[in-house]
Amino acid sequence: MLKKLLYSFVLIFLSGFALSTWADPQPGKQMTAEQFVASLKFQNGKIDLPGGMASLDMPPNFRYLGPDDAEKVLVNAWGNPPGDKPLGMIFPADVSPLSPDAWGVIITYMDDGHVKDDDASKIDYSDLLKQMKDNSAEADKERTSQGYPSLLLTGWAEPPRYDSATHKLYWALDLKSGDATEHTLNYKIRVLGRKGVLVLNAVAGMSQLPLIKGEMQKVIGFADFTPGNRYADFNSSTDKVAEYGVAALVAGAVAAKVGLFAKLFALLIAAKKLVVVGVLALVAGVRKLLGLKKKESPAE
Repeated sequence: MLKKLLYSFVLIFLSGFALSTWADPQPGKQMTAEQFVASLKFQNGKIDLPGGMASLDMPPNFRYLGPDDAEKVLVNAWGNPPGDKPLGMIFPADVSPLSPDAWGVIITYMDDGHVKDDDASKIDYSDLLKQMKDNSAEADKERTSQGYPSLLLTGWAEPPRYDSATHKLYWALDLKSGDATEHTLNYKIRVLGRKGVLVLNAVAGMSQLPLIKGEMQKVIGFADFTPGNRYADFNSSTDKVAEYGVAALVAGAVAAKVGLFAKLFALLIAAKKLVVVGVLALVAGVRKLLGLKKKESPAE
């Protein structure tokens, strides 16, 4: 999904934002931090995501930015090179995206087909974690050889859990980046649908785990597919079946081999929230990891 070869990694210090200037998307223009935030078009309540596949029914303590404004935050504020636009981002309503305490949920969609969940209850997550750590270490060799800080998976921040009733999978990763004193938290939700997977990735510092854990439970409740696109709407006669199951959704986030490094270590979050892994590149990574080829016609 992500066609850029490499996202560079930039560290932005968030102190003194009120006095700083920000590059406006229009060349040659600068704006203050306050002007930048004021330029963002936050939305509240019921949101139909682009493409009409899924929606958010947000309570008042959350707000949403559409694809263009979400990209502005990721690129202009949080220092990431441009890439594929997300479907949007979810933010807490009472925290500025430029605050040192800022956190957000990046929304994307994987259209590889209907993911069967037959394997969900059979997964040995301890064994899977070991494989993921090995893959993380292998990818890190290429990462450090290119002059970037080390990035290693240290363990689960929250073990994977699959809710078979709602077809929602969630887990969290504990990541160590370079010499950073605080580890990075990647909290992930996957909502399985009729034709694909809704991807929700929250990024924060590990010290924010209790907060993010509670808040993501709320996100699980208000993010879902629209009628006709839900898991139960799958039609085996017409709909494509993905070539991987629930285990690959978890492993794919850091299941990088040398050569996949550039696609699986994608976005930077500033200051305490250093690196989010594989936000926009999970599908391509899973395909390559498993040696899969894209089918010409839907699977039966």
